[in-house]
Amino acid sequence: MSQILSDTAAGILDGDRRALARAITLIESTRRDHRAESGALLEQLMPHTGNSIRVGVSGAPGVGKSTFIEALGNHLIDNGHKVAVLTVDPSSAISGGSILGDKTRMETLARRREAFIRPSPSGNTLGGVTRRSRETLLLCEAAGFDVILVETVGVGQSETRVADMTDMFVLLLQPGAGDQLQGIKRGIMELADLILVNQADDGREELARKSANEYRHALHLLRPRSPNWKVEVATCSARDQEGIDTAWEAVERHQAALESSGELSERRAGQARTWLWSEVQDSLIADLRQKYGTGHPISELETAVSEGRMPATTAAQHLLKKYLETSNDE
Repeated sequence: MSQILSDTAAGILDGDRRALARAITLIESTRRDHRAESGALLEQLMPHTGNSIRVGVSGAPGVGKSTFIEALGNHLIDNGHKVAVLTVDPSSAISGGSILGDKTRMETLARRREAFIRPSPSGNTLGGVTRRSRETLLLCEAAGFDVILVETVGVGQSETRVADMTDMFVLLLQPGAGDQLQGIKRGIMELADLILVNQADDGREELARKSANEYRHALHLLRPRSPNWKVEVATCSARDQEGIDTAWEAVERHQAALESSGELSERRAGQARTWLWSEVQDSLIADLRQKYGTGHPISELETAVSEGRMPATTAAQHLLKKYLETSNDE
């Protein structure tokens, strides 16, 4: 490892924010030399990771995820924790530009010395989790942040990516179950460890309590995610900071239940295996695109598929065959 990487690793372990920011920029790079450097950096820091509580926060746009995370983050810092927030800003599918910024959405939390907020544009990544979110999480743990909050863009099938990198999955919903309950995907409900009906304010407190009861009844029809934890449902007002302490107490109870049963270590081991194969898949696809991009004869396969002259399965077999032949020649 180079001296620069060694200094960066030492800075991260000392809690240096600039070193942490530089390391995250390095791991987000797609350059081959940077990927090798980030791998070496992570390998050195791995013994100092795994000591945080990892919480994923999801919910439909407008439910108040950012407001909730800011309220929870401030509450945690007031109680002696160091909090890292990995936010994913909705971004344009055309320009890739990010719509919102962390300081406009979490202004008070961004000013706290004990908080570190890292926004990343969602781009084309499903579920609003960037490819390097897992590595960023590990870097934050090595830097001494004992609570990691991961915010996603919204509710979708690939929210499983969030569940595959956190210990607890918190789903925020709005008051007024009724029709909304019918529209919630079964999968997202099955992922949830804690359901919070937010915006229980401005005269909607009773409606929020009614909604919470309806969600509790709905959970009886679903298989729980963990045999050691019964999904809890509560109400809160992130805007008024009501129910935030109760929500955190539920997170602590969940963490204790998983630790005492041994499920936490098993879950994280499974997540690490999932991360391995996800990385293999992403790396292979990136390598394929780099080798067989525009201008290469193999790109004709993509044209044939798009024009309906060849099924995708056949084109994929041709592509993989060519890739394997090239790899053997190398």
